[in-house]
This record gives sequence, structure tokens and C-alpha cells, in this order.
Amino acid sequence: MNSNLSEWFKVTQKKPSLPANAAASLRSNDPNKTQAAASKTGKGSSTKATFKANEFIVYPAHGVGQITAIEEQEVAGFKLELYVISFAKDKMTLKVPTPKVSSVGMRKLAEADVVKKALDTLTGRARIKRTMWSRRAQEYEAKINSGDLVAIAEVVRDLYRSEVQPEQSYSERQLYEAALDRMAREIAVVQKLTDSESLKVIEGQLAKSPRRVAKADDPVDDADVEEAA
Repeated sequence: MNSNLSEWFKVTQKKPSLPANAAASLRSNDPNKTQAAASKTGKGSSTKATFKANEFIVYPAHGVGQITAIEEQEVAGFKLELYVISFAKDKMTLKVPTPKVSSVGMRKLAEADVVKKALDTLTGRARIKRTMWSRRAQEYEAKINSGDLVAIAEVVRDLYRSEVQPEQSYSERQLYEAALDRMAREIAVVQKLTDSESLKVIEGQLAKSPRRVAKADDPVDDADVEEAA
């Protein structure tokens, strides 16, 4: 059965890609780590009763989606139950076998306490490692695709630049916007906000960071930089 189900999901339109090393990062991600990240937030589960039709969920590689149907298909002589998930903003549909939801890290929306922790993360100091950008970019991509809302908030915090700070590079901007979009979408659904209202909530938290009032030519504070492992 496994050999006949190597392609167990169906995407109706090409999924949006992250910049630079996103594809390599996704290939190198360990599914067990993704599952652990989902378990950390208490959202992952492989039971069929976990998700219902019309429920909003988080799929690590794509963010917030909505289950539009639960259908049964016959594949290689076996009946397979599938969640049909719509990602309206990306104009994409994904079909996930119900036994696979745990291994891919699919989870329910974050609880209120997790959302609060993620928003509080935005008010902290940016933590930038002294490593090459390519390596840091891969780490940011892995966090974005982990499905962990707090980890995504860390990317938003670290890559955000206020008007008085140096501008982001193109690749930094792409990663920042990808993380910001993932975070804003989930908060919007959880707190029943519009996309613009959700962005304002995030921007308000970012403005509270102690680094946002620094001048553009201020030296980097050692407390904001982590040594590479």
C-alpha cells in the first residue's frame, strides 16, 4: 500500500514558494520534528474525530486553511478517508489522508494562551546569531514551516525593521512577509478579526520592543546577538 500511496496529497494549484533555500529547507525538515512542534503547542493528533468539516486548521507548510469536506476515495484497492482543505488566499486545495495528519503536523488553531505568548514574543529584543545569512535564512524558513505560532513570532520579531532602522534586504523582506502573513492569518481567525486588524495588533506589539526607538546608525547591542553554535 505504501508504494502505491507515495503521492498521498493533491494540490490543485502550485503552492506558494518561500525565497532562496526554502525548498531545500523543507526537504531537510524531519517530519518527527514537525510533529514534535505541533505536540509542543498541544495541537497535533492522528484521530479521525479531531477535525470536522468547516473547521479552520493550521497546516505547517501552508498556514491557516479550512476543511471544506471529509471524503472517501479508493486508492490502489484501498478506501482512504481524506480531509479536503482549502487555502482561499492562495487559491489552493490540499487533500490529506486522515491517518497522516499527525505526521505532517496538521493542528487545530492556537489556544488563547499560545496566541498571547506569540504576541508577547514580539515585544522582546531581536536575537540575531553571528552566522552567515544563508544559514540563518534556513533556520527562519524551518521556523516558518514548523507550524509553531511562537516560533513564527520569533522570525517576525528578529526580521522586523522600524522606520529608524536599516532597511531589510530582499531575501530578509520575503521571509519577514511570509512569517508575518502566517502569524496574522492565524490571529485573525482565532480572535475573529479582519486581516488588517490582525496586522495592526502585531504592529502594535512590535512597536513596544526596546530596539524600535534606536537610531539607524546605533551599534548592535551584544545582548541582541547570539553566538553561533
